[in-house]
Amino acid sequence: MALKEGSIVEGVVTNITSFGAFVEVEGKTGLVHISEVADTFVKDIREFLKEQDKVKVKVISVDDNGKISLSIKQALVPMKSVKPIEIDWKNDKTKVPSGNFEDRMSKFLKDSEERFQDLKKHQESRSRGYSKKG
Repeated sequence: MALKEGSIVEGVVTNITSFGAFVEVEGKTGLVHISEVADTFVKDIREFLKEQDKVKVKVISVDDNGKISLSIKQALVPMKSVKPIEIDWKNDKTKVPSGNFEDRMSKFLKDSEERFQDLKKHQESRSRGYSKKG
């Protein structure tokens, strides 16, 4: 059977390089580029695959010279089939600050000033032991 674009087949990893993995499918060898290994960033392909691993791959293309491009991530179950989580926004238990805007702003400024003063004291106490050379 000839490999067709879009078909999903099982293959065996025969070789791993820094740019991808060679996978044997139906007696022919194709390349899974490093960008087609997983949905996340792949820095080291060996963290995801090793030689002799059996993998499902999708045939991306087969050119006139017989070069086969494969993808592992496209062969995975599409996310469309996963049901999204439903959130009941009416029963949200997050705290809503009380008071009007001016009260909340004045409390924020007071807290910020206190934190800033603490930070300044800490920095001054650390720098007392050092002298500047000019």
